[in-house]
Amino acid sequence: MPAAHAAHSRSIIRFRHMLPNRVLVAMSGGVDSSVAAALLVERGYDVVGATMKLFSDGSEVPDRPCCSLDSVNDARRVCERLGIPHYVLNLESRFGHDVMDDFVAEYVAGRTPIPCVRCNTFTKFRDLLRTADNIDAQWIATGHYARVENGELLRGRDDAKDQTYFLWGIDRAVISRMILPVGDMTKAETRAIATRLGLTMVANKADSQEICFVPDGDYVKIIAQRAGADSPALQHGPIVHSDGRVLGQHDGYARFTVGQRRGLPGGFADALYVVAIRPQDRAVVVGPREELLGAAVAATEVNWLVETPPSPGDRVEVRIRHRAPLAPGTVLGVDGASIEIALDTPVAAISPGQSLVIYSGDRLLGGGFIAAAQRVRTELPLLAV
Repeated sequence: MPAAHAAHSRSIIRFRHMLPNRVLVAMSGGVDSSVAAALLVERGYDVVGATMKLFSDGSEVPDRPCCSLDSVNDARRVCERLGIPHYVLNLESRFGHDVMDDFVAEYVAGRTPIPCVRCNTFTKFRDLLRTADNIDAQWIATGHYARVENGELLRGRDDAKDQTYFLWGIDRAVISRMILPVGDMTKAETRAIATRLGLTMVANKADSQEICFVPDGDYVKIIAQRAGADSPALQHGPIVHSDGRVLGQHDGYARFTVGQRRGLPGGFADALYVVAIRPQDRAVVVGPREELLGAAVAATEVNWLVETPPSPGDRVEVRIRHRAPLAPGTVLGVDGASIEIALDTPVAAISPGQSLVIYSGDRLLGGGFIAAAQRVRTELPLLAV
């Protein structure tokens, strides 16, 4: 395809023949995916860039480093620089249903969602692979800091940037077609390559820190827009101590998450933390820090990325939130898409709705959504059957 075609984003066309050297690169307009595309061009691949249009900001929200019009334009400019075609995939409808609606439903249910996992699971990789098939591309590539070896996903070499926490939900079959060019690099190395290759439009671009569809941090506004301002999650309710005392009122339990201190009553000898949320009576339950500690954790909707998942008695390491230290533990039980793990050392603020990601060394075994935690392991099962 002539390089001049790279200057225009347009509908995907179908190529005639499957080409084993063709790779479709998901380009967010950031430095990581831009360098991923550039490295693949250097290695001689037939590279096609694609940017996913996931939602519309609205004029009142400024553009951000991820998922914005500016980002689409930056991705296009990078493709022009590299001499590769660039396309825009409109995934707004699917993203709204699979990610944004789920985000709101989780808060209404009293849980703390992790939309990046849902996005990778149900939108990005699924549609990226579908598009790759449509253009006869053998490979898909992203700028994630993770590695592929022998058909398995491994943690990125730069532990501070490792992104496998967000990848546990993808289809295992996708891994055999993935290329992750920056997985063996540090962020500093990635930026240095961008500078060397003249990708000045992204070389020093800030990392995206916010949820892409909540760039101003006001996630309550999203809940009100999609669930209605009269949603029970946004109504007044009691702040209840774990010993049963009512300490005050809140203006919506969706404004709280397990482990939070901000917005709670003061004047107590010990600091109080949110230890549970009860949607049934709109209560935010608070208690001392020791009540945040979980010695066992259970997850549902578990997805395995290895041929042989762990069994009861197996030793694993888990991560209960992004960038939290890995916590060693023992598998207590596996039942279909559910798992229970006893932790060697109790972990604080295990939040229902967040991801429980399971590792063996650098290998990403799989993960699921946290359903419950227990301070003291007394009996099986932790989850009600």
